Amino acid sequence: MSITICLVVYGLMVAVVGPPVLVRLTRRGIAPWLGVSAWLVAIVAVLLAWTATVVMVVGEAMPVWIRHAQWMAACFAWVTGSNEGRAGAVAHAGLMTVVAVVVVMFPFVVWRTGRGALRMRALSHRHARMARVIGHCMPGSDTVVVDTTDRIAYCVAGRPHTIVVTTGALAALTPEQLQAVLAHERAHLTGRHHLVLAAVRGMAAALPRMRLFGEGAADIARLLEMCADDTAARSHGRRALLGGLLALTGTQPAPAGALRAGGHDVVARADRLTISVSPLTHLRSRALLSVTTIAIAATPIAFGVLWTVGVIMCGPMPS
Repeated sequence: MSITICLVVYGLMVAVVGPPVLVRLTRRGIAPWLGVSAWLVAIVAVLLAWTATVVMVVGEAMPVWIRHAQWMAACFAWVTGSNEGRAGAVAHAGLMTVVAVVVVMFPFVVWRTGRGALRMRALSHRHARMARVIGHCMPGSDTVVVDTTDRIAYCVAGRPHTIVVTTGALAALTPEQLQAVLAHERAHLTGRHHLVLAAVRGMAAALPRMRLFGEGAADIARLLEMCADDTAARSHGRRALLGGLLALTGTQPAPAGALRAGGHDVVARADRLTISVSPLTHLRSRALLSVTTIAIAATPIAFGVLWTVGVIMCGPMPS
């Protein structure tokens, strides 16, 4: 079978089957970093598979490879199983259509993804500048305080990155809760979560009907909040963080591009902080996520190895 067809089919399978499997494996947030890794591996694997498809198809279409036209025709005939008959013709046309769609859509997806990521970056940097202009620095901290009754704490990427806390939030939080919330926001910035979200949200905007990107962006955002929760809980305790999250629940949303402590699925995150999980459950969840991630990443590598040794190949059909 053609390596090009293998990669296209692989990408489609991961894009269709991957989201429900990954949502099921990550819904409890037991190992959030592994969950983020699994989603990112799936997304990157699909993109690389389709990128390789584009490169191969374009390379075969170059004038220097015109002499291989009969070889390509034989390849597709071998894949479909027959040069003649309605079934073979339909399968042939279907495979050609899938590859053609991937080739045509690829530049469009790259352009929309890049435009979305750059737009989000510009919004974030502009808001960081505005927050430093209208707010004032908290003494002994890297945090900017904005005067408003809304109870909000969030971070935005900029030069430099900025953590914003409102006076309403300061009035609602105890000192221990405030430090836990600030540690949560710093975890976002040090972990560069904004870059991950900008990339996956840009891809989701470029391909809104593909579940892998849309559901992946939403689930990655949820899991990154849990990652930041874990970092803050390790340094300031679960009780302080839980109190801070609940104190900031139900207020105004954060600006576009911001990561907010109390703004994403707070109830589920609060439950996660209060419910203990057995070591066996931890081990099982980590093992399932690890195996799934390795399987997704290893499949195209296996295709490449098989193609190299000649198991996956195309050649002239025997007469």
